[in-house]
Amino acid sequence: MTISTYKEFISGVKRHPENFYIIHYSCQSLNDENEGLSPRITSIAVQHLSTDQTVSFSMHAVAEELRVPKDDVKSRMDEVETVLLREFNEFIRDRRDKYWIHWNMRNLTYGFEHLQHRYRVLTGTELAAIPVERRINLSDMLRLRYGSGYVPHPQLINLMEINGGRHRHFLTGAEEVEAFSAGDYMRMHGSTLCKTGFYRRVINKLISGKLKTKSNSIGVLVDRLLESRIAKVIALTSALFGIMTSILLML
Repeated sequence: MTISTYKEFISGVKRHPENFYIIHYSCQSLNDENEGLSPRITSIAVQHLSTDQTVSFSMHAVAEELRVPKDDVKSRMDEVETVLLREFNEFIRDRRDKYWIHWNMRNLTYGFEHLQHRYRVLTGTELAAIPVERRINLSDMLRLRYGSGYVPHPQLINLMEINGGRHRHFLTGAEEVEAFSAGDYMRMHGSTLCKTGFYRRVINKLISGKLKTKSNSIGVLVDRLLESRIAKVIALTSALFGIMTSILLML
């Protein structure tokens, strides 16, 4: 089943959270600063929605497993990135029928296709592909619910700011480029983890109706009002039904 509407999304995560994974990754500069090559993948984090367990794949961890000294990581980056992506491939291979929640992972520049491309370049084989219909862009779901102007651009960090503040490990795109240049892959990984954790909190707030936005959409306000009234009517009806049933049983 393809999830294409906000209501389908919320219904799905409420009823079957075990079928949903959250994914985010960090990489080298997305601009043309990579000697004409596609950006290298430095870390990937995957969080299971129903268990809150996170599995991650990162350059610093792989380098440590391979006994590659920190100063030699750049010269052996092909080897390290290959192992990182092979481990990721092993993880997703049997989970491609699940839903994968992401933030604007849309294309070859930054997205699932980019991960597939890097794997193909490094190994000459194909990464286990997650079908397009199993990918859910959380940013699109928020636009469907609150309108395109739910927060100013850049929307991710601004949404974080009004929902508890910027996480101490959060890095902007420019900051991630600086971290990569400095060989600070652990810092990049911390940013990746904090973003998947934030997406999880956004989903929780969507379910509870507590997500804060800057949207002043009349449609959103009407929806909230109707949802509140419908909930109250259902509660009142249930209470009256219970009272009437009790009275009838006493007669």
